[in-house]
Amino acid sequence: MVQKYQSPVRVYKHPFELVMAAYERRFPTCHLIPMFVDSDVIIEETSEDRSFHKIERRCKLDVDAPRLLKRIAGVDYVYFIQKNSLNHRERTLHIESHNETFSNRVIIHELCCYSVHPENEEWTCFEQSASLDIKSFFGFESTVEKIAMKQYASSIKKGKEIIEYYLRELEEEGLTCVPRWSPCPPSPTKPVVPLVIPALPITPTISIEAPPESVNEIQGCKEGSSPPGSLNDALVASPDDKLDADYIKRYLGDLTPLQESCLIRLRHWLQETHKGKIPKDEHILRFLRARDFNIDKAREILCQSLTWRKQHQVDYLLDTWSSPQVLHDYYTGGWHHHDKDGRPLYILRLGHMDTKGLVRALGEESLLRHVLSINEEGLRRCEENTKVFVRPISCWTCLVDLEGLNMRHLWRPGVKALLRIIEVVEANYPETLGRLLILRAPRVFPVLWTLVSPFIDENTRKKFLIYAGNDYQGPGGLVDYIDKEIIPDFLGGECMCEVPEGGLVPKSLYRTAEELENDEIRLWTETIYQSASIFKGAPHELLIEIIDASSVITWDFDVCKGDVIFNIYHSKRAPQPPRKDPLATHGITSPAGNNVQLIDKSWLLGQDYSMVESPLTCKEGESVQGSHVTRWPGFYILQWKFHSMPACATTNLPRVDDVLATLQVSSHKCKVMYYTEVLGSEDFRGSMTSLESSHSGFSQLSAATTSSSQSQSSSMISSFSHLMRYVCANRCKHLYSKCIRATDVSKNTHTHSLSDNSLSAHTQTHTHTHTCSLPYTPAFN
Repeated sequence: MVQKYQSPVRVYKHPFELVMAAYERRFPTCHLIPMFVDSDVIIEETSEDRSFHKIERRCKLDVDAPRLLKRIAGVDYVYFIQKNSLNHRERTLHIESHNETFSNRVIIHELCCYSVHPENEEWTCFEQSASLDIKSFFGFESTVEKIAMKQYASSIKKGKEIIEYYLRELEEEGLTCVPRWSPCPPSPTKPVVPLVIPALPITPTISIEAPPESVNEIQGCKEGSSPPGSLNDALVASPDDKLDADYIKRYLGDLTPLQESCLIRLRHWLQETHKGKIPKDEHILRFLRARDFNIDKAREILCQSLTWRKQHQVDYLLDTWSSPQVLHDYYTGGWHHHDKDGRPLYILRLGHMDTKGLVRALGEESLLRHVLSINEEGLRRCEENTKVFVRPISCWTCLVDLEGLNMRHLWRPGVKALLRIIEVVEANYPETLGRLLILRAPRVFPVLWTLVSPFIDENTRKKFLIYAGNDYQGPGGLVDYIDKEIIPDFLGGECMCEVPEGGLVPKSLYRTAEELENDEIRLWTETIYQSASIFKGAPHELLIEIIDASSVITWDFDVCKGDVIFNIYHSKRAPQPPRKDPLATHGITSPAGNNVQLIDKSWLLGQDYSMVESPLTCKEGESVQGSHVTRWPGFYILQWKFHSMPACATTNLPRVDDVLATLQVSSHKCKVMYYTEVLGSEDFRGSMTSLESSHSGFSQLSAATTSSSQSQSSSMISSFSHLMRYVCANRCKHLYSKCIRATDVSKNTHTHSLSDNSLSAHTQTHTHTHTCSLPYTPAFN
């Protein structure tokens, strides 16, 4: 049972030296921390020039815990060891703490760091990370864990208040400036008086009982659900990768310390596995909220959603999707101002909608795409309203008018389409609905609600407000949520609403089942990506024939399930026709056409074929882009191979988990989604020449983030990962030739700009800079 915590960057708008002066005043005792009884200095060291000071203390805490628990533990006080390292030259203070009491039962480790703000040297930053591992505690392990984390969360906020309290105290005393350290020779006649900087003691593991509502917060930070990364990694990350506490409050809302920690840790994991662009912080936070801040569950559904967005190119839906005229005329929904909380307001007159006619005229997939475009537009409107109202707005309000709803709306194919839409929206747009107002619900509504409600998340159902008849006009009705002046006219208000009134779709617009099926296949399979399954002993291989030796093979793939090893091989002779479903003889079948093997078992590596790149191990959830400049003509084989789990290092015997895994076919299956393309050297402008040239994000959800600490693209990411977005539907290969390269010789960097206004889907200009190891030559001009 391991708990972890990672704080955002908390900023004090005061110089580092003044913050250190305030920090000193908290000791030897502090009335703001009643449990802190005393501290004894164990070791103290100061450098000759007094630029570095190290001190170690033993802190005594009188924990506020139930008497019975203290008697069982057999202690009255808890002791912690703290090591402080103050560097005046670099203006940093590093604090490391661990528990001495119950150290064989409980392991507590905390790291804190005070440093100068990277953008303003007159400000001070503070970061904090901690871990709690309870091995055993007299049978009270789970209870103590929850109590400790709850108490620790409350002490985190108090820590900043204490510093601000002493800063105000210094200001009242007239001390507003502390001189910085400057080098000076030590005086032999004057003894050096070391500066004592005590550390704030970490919250003990024993504390008061936590309320039940804290359980979900604790479970969201379990070690089993935490992304990889040490405490040191969290503190030494690039400033561009960090979130500021003030930014979180301004753009994301009030989060508890543990919720902030979950957001930062999941974001850090995405930065490690999807280097480059990652989803916006608001988007990550929605998935965390949907899973009660359980990192493991949120990470799983988030990665699935990002893969779905990339595969079906949902990021470009607003630019590429053009609603058929039937939807403009007969779909009774539209955006209408905002509610009292500033949330965008969407109105749907479901009772006036001919659902059967729309399904018969358009098909299920067209309706789904239209609903997805509405959700994408809602995300955009939330961002705009956040700026307009200067407060976090991450969801919208939906008003559904059911006047006219009857049994014809319960047409089976229509209900089936509705359930499909709900399923897709619930999986990919969690926590985007702030409130759902259902007005004028008729008697048939309970029947529809019985069919639909099981497919709606419980948290979403809690946001439903249902009014029958004209109940919405009285107290507790619409006026409580929507300003009176924007209530639509058809609901008794004075505001003209542009939502279509609907009506019956003419049967002349109906299409046959065959026409709808062909259209739906085209709509939902219109993607440049292919999927493949990889089994243990059955890799997936892709053959690429190269005519011109100087061609460039480019790829973009996502590891949707399991871990894989990616290889590139070259052969002078063509392999035999592909072998499919190699496991069928064992009663194991893979989906037809998504597993192909080309390399014959009789081929010898180094003789019949050769490896042209070092193998690259790719973890589940990673997105990889890269390229290879071919040196010879012939046949190149891209291979995705199952990555076996490492054997136990301490013994030659197989582990129990390994034995059990061999009995489960599912544990031997991986899945990738990939796209490849061969470009001529004259069309390719990148400089990637290795498999590890780029790990980038799934989605354009990260574009133009409002974060004050935006994630910057890695220097390894070339323009290809951005240009790849423009290859959708294989219509944009010619855009590569329009890439304009300018070279900065002094910085040895290349800036690539691409713009094209000829296609409606590609009206933006993307600029990307990356470091290039190639020497400057006139050919780059």
